[in-house]
Amino acid sequence: MLNAGFAAASVLALLTFTVHTFVGGVYVVRPLLAVEGLSRASRWLNYYCWHMTTLTLLVMTAMFAYSALEPAARGFGVLFTALAASFSLLCIAVAIKGGVRPWRFPATGLFAAVAAAGIWGLST
Repeated sequence: MLNAGFAAASVLALLTFTVHTFVGGVYVVRPLLAVEGLSRASRWLNYYCWHMTTLTLLVMTAMFAYSALEPAARGFGVLFTALAASFSLLCIAVAIKGGVRPWRFPATGLFAAVAAAGIWGLST
């Protein structure tokens, strides 16, 4: 039987991946790579971290889908629900530390939505 909460979390993780890759690629990565004030190592380490997030979102999407279809995979749902909630909270903390409104960063709301859907999946 399909776990609708984990299925929704998978779709939302895929949406987050899409926003991250195609919107963030234009508005974050391109400007980051063009910045003159960063050292070369810092610029490319940030680029590497960006792609770690890209891969994490793909794995999150796949594991929520697997958890939606296979009750024995519930542990993946637990793990990625906790990870999505942690990413949202981390985004809030980084925004506050940087003097930016937390909702200015799309990741805050997107990861919160993924976590909420994951919690729904855990409740069924």
